[in-house]
Amino acid sequence: MSVAEKKELIKPDHPRLSVKRQCELIGLAYSSYYRKTKNGQESPENLEIMRLIDEEYTKHPFYGTRKMRLFLQRQGYNVNRKRLQRLMRKMGLQSIAPKPNTSKPAPDHKVYPYLLGGMDITQSNQVWCT
Repeated sequence: MSVAEKKELIKPDHPRLSVKRQCELIGLAYSSYYRKTKNGQESPENLEIMRLIDEEYTKHPFYGTRKMRLFLQRQGYNVNRKRLQRLMRKMGLQSIAPKPNTSKPAPDHKVYPYLLGGMDITQSNQVWCT
């Protein structure tokens, strides 16, 4: 029996047997049940979510994953933020809101030399700082 045939036998909403136990009983590796297809196709649910993301991104291109998650929850989709990050990255979408530039110095800022660079400090009270 092929892996695809074994996957079809598993019932995710079985009242008494978990998916893991069903995999054990039919001899299928638990990870094989959840493995995605090799060609990278998304599930129909993910495709529907991607369609909604695309529509909302067209209206509000400044929405990031946090705002998009709130929008999808209002639509009735309980989506994890990491899943949204993956789907938006796959679609090539990114918020156009300005990103922080805390590491870039101002262009007119004077760079002061470090005056203690070659000095050996051997005793207390030799160097003072304010």
